[in-house]
Amino acid sequence: MDKTFEPQSIEKQCYQEWETAGLFKPSGEGTPYSILLPPPNVTGSLHMGHAFQHTIMDALTRYHRMKGDNTLWQVGTDHAGIATQMVVERQLNAEGKTRHDLGREDFVKKIWEWKEESGGTITQQMRRLGTSGDWDREVFTMDENLSKAVTEVFVKLHEEGLIYRGKRLVNWDPVLLTAVSDLEVLNEEENGHMWHIRYPLEESGDSIIVATTRPETMLGDTAVAVHPDDERYQHLIGKNIKLPLTNRLIPIIADDYVDPEFGTGCVKITPAHDFNDYEMGKRHNLPMINVLTEDARINDEAPERYRGMDRFDARKQVVSDLEDLDLLLKVEPHKLKVPRGDRSGSVIEPYLTDQWYVAVESLAKPAIEAVEAGEIRFVPENWNKTYYQWMHNIQDWCISRQLWWGHRVPAWYDDQGNIYVARTEAEAREKHKLADDLVLHQDNDVLDTWFSSALWPFATLGWPEKTPELATYLPTSVLVTGFDIIFFWVARMIMMTKKFTGQIPFKEIYITGLIRDENGDKMSKSKGNVIDPIDVIDGIDGDALVAKRTRGMMQPQLAEKVAKRTRKQYPDGFNAYGTDALRFTFAAMASTSRDINFDMGRVEGYRNFCNKIWNASRFVLMNTENEDCGLNGGKMELSLADRWVWAKFQQVVQEFETAIADYRFDIAAQVAYEFTWNQFCDWYLELTKAILNNPDSSDAQKRGSRHTLINVLENLLRLMHPFMPFITEAIWQRVAPLCKSLPDNVSIMVQSFPAVEQDRIDAQALEDIEWVKRFILGIRNIRGEMDISPNKPLDALLRNASNEDIRKLKATRPFIDKLAKLQKIDNLMQGEKGPASATALIGEMEVLIPMAGLIDKDAELARLQKAIEKMQKDVDRTEGKLANAKFVSNAPEAVIEKERTKLAQAKMQLVKLREQHQTIAEL
Repeated sequence: MDKTFEPQSIEKQCYQEWETAGLFKPSGEGTPYSILLPPPNVTGSLHMGHAFQHTIMDALTRYHRMKGDNTLWQVGTDHAGIATQMVVERQLNAEGKTRHDLGREDFVKKIWEWKEESGGTITQQMRRLGTSGDWDREVFTMDENLSKAVTEVFVKLHEEGLIYRGKRLVNWDPVLLTAVSDLEVLNEEENGHMWHIRYPLEESGDSIIVATTRPETMLGDTAVAVHPDDERYQHLIGKNIKLPLTNRLIPIIADDYVDPEFGTGCVKITPAHDFNDYEMGKRHNLPMINVLTEDARINDEAPERYRGMDRFDARKQVVSDLEDLDLLLKVEPHKLKVPRGDRSGSVIEPYLTDQWYVAVESLAKPAIEAVEAGEIRFVPENWNKTYYQWMHNIQDWCISRQLWWGHRVPAWYDDQGNIYVARTEAEAREKHKLADDLVLHQDNDVLDTWFSSALWPFATLGWPEKTPELATYLPTSVLVTGFDIIFFWVARMIMMTKKFTGQIPFKEIYITGLIRDENGDKMSKSKGNVIDPIDVIDGIDGDALVAKRTRGMMQPQLAEKVAKRTRKQYPDGFNAYGTDALRFTFAAMASTSRDINFDMGRVEGYRNFCNKIWNASRFVLMNTENEDCGLNGGKMELSLADRWVWAKFQQVVQEFETAIADYRFDIAAQVAYEFTWNQFCDWYLELTKAILNNPDSSDAQKRGSRHTLINVLENLLRLMHPFMPFITEAIWQRVAPLCKSLPDNVSIMVQSFPAVEQDRIDAQALEDIEWVKRFILGIRNIRGEMDISPNKPLDALLRNASNEDIRKLKATRPFIDKLAKLQKIDNLMQGEKGPASATALIGEMEVLIPMAGLIDKDAELARLQKAIEKMQKDVDRTEGKLANAKFVSNAPEAVIEKERTKLAQAKMQLVKLREQHQTIAEL
């Protein structure tokens, strides 16, 4: 093995060998185990959320594959209607063209060309992460078989009356000119205004005051609402108002929705331009007047003066006209949530338009019952409350989008506006007995990408055909996803899968937390805190990181702010930590928390962990390669340390598997880390030296230790493989041949996961070695406190040693002498005080190290006193900083907490120094 671990030299080659050998295909003969990859956008690139979830899915897949289960990880990508169309449209715009210059058919061809050339970026990045999905089964939501499933579902739902076309209010993007889902709308707080407007009453010269944040929409008002119990306005309910700037009269109505405390307690009602107003309009049978065009200009429903104006220009004109009429009472600054399209950045309009809808009430009922009955389990369980809240208040689902890229609505129109839904135009003609010369036009809309994604669990397995995969892998075992799409995707998959297969789509839903930066902020390009997982794997220098984070920023001030922050936080960029270190970091962070702060320091720590594994493996190989490890027989005698490490490993396997079953990847990672670093590397490897380097050890003892060394390491590599696939594969290829006979080109990923061997759990060995560890640590602590060289041989005295202590001492003496560097151990008589000594307590037994001749008492006291004075200054300085009100009020919480931790550690160190000073003084 190379002296140092270099992940970049093994990862790509290793993955290529796995994929070429077809090792990702289902091959186990055990229970079917399947996972669906939440399909990333074909336009996307791997981000930290992807990397986090994919690590978890891959760990589960590799674990169950090693358990012998018939394991399938179904992978694929989503066609991402809006995002993909925008990418190609931007390319055309750069050439001075639009999609309309090409026409629909050629434009769609252009998108397919882009997809074939550039659409695989994210899947290549997934491979870098070690994703062991069955790539031969990779699907795309626009593939022919998935498109067939989409059409089939649409037609069948329409035949049952569960899909219909209707005019309702939707989120409308006036730049993209399409309806968008709630998930594609970002509601961010912005500075705005509240305009207070006089609305004159019809029968008198009086008026009421209406407060609004959108004065331009008053052109579409159809009522003013007050709360029915608001005494200020009860006498006006039922009367009419002269709507300013128009020639219309509108009524004053009463509705419980109105908040008497907000504004003036009078609310203008514009049912065609506000979702809450829309619901109120339906309750009161109000007219719905849309005053905007699809590109957010004032239409012909408004007075002629405003027609053709952009909505924001119209706002200025309306406000000016109200001022001229003395109807504008005042304008106040006001913070409000502004909905913006996540793709276009434009302000989203509630817009009244004809769209296709799914009536979901009847679909929701069995989906709710599946969770209530325990057929589907949320992990953590509290997320089922979120699911129920959404599902019990579910609204019909708008599934049409005004795009060219996507699954085109399978509906045809004649010139009279009649609609014919069918799988093909030919079927529509046959089904409805239409004349051959009747001209039909297919609906121009496409279906929401969430519609095709809702079919993912069964469409990817071959439905509507009755395929072997569908029979074997549905329901899938677990869905790993984020809480933000429980309704948009998870609930819809449950509804659709129950409807069309009669089965649940998955048995468990593991909801992951949201990866934030180390300060707890959401990662976003505008904040300049986005971390690319590939940069963590391969490394990136400081200048390149700054350039990457500021690329495409239109505002120079924001770009400079992001650049400054990045240079301060990561002046040298990121080191190349490798995939395994990043994956183990994700596993270690995968707790039940809703928010997970990503700390680059932990990645560095787990990179060191990789080095620890690598160096420990080199030590094992140096002591076992070309040596007799018992592979071909021969007498073996296992030492106490050998029996202990085997027993300890059985406990680790048990705890690891329990944690995986509970989806506590953080606990599994901690269990594996603690055993590997502390028990195997720091203790067992040292203990074996007392056997292998001891000339008095027999061949059987040495053979037993070498056998244990290599076989425990081989088992440990298999246990670690689901989290750290690359380093474990590279080392296992060297280690495994020393443990068992293997065919050529075999991989660790198709080996069995370690099984608990109950007969190896040696309770006495566990107890005895724990006693040894406390003994050795006691001596080492004395050396550290008294500044005695680790290599200086020492004498020790035992006081209050029991018969059991004496037995353990005899059984473990070679380990103690070797690791504690003791040359002599004597047992004091009952009541014998012994010389001036430093003491370590091992249960009731005291271990004394006589200090005579070991230290210069005066020099040591002087050294300790100097250290005490320095530490006291550090304590005083930190206490002063935390007592400074200005510092505490201005510094970030993370900085303050760091200072508090620093103070606590300094105080603890100060106590230890004073105790050492007292001990030396008493010698």
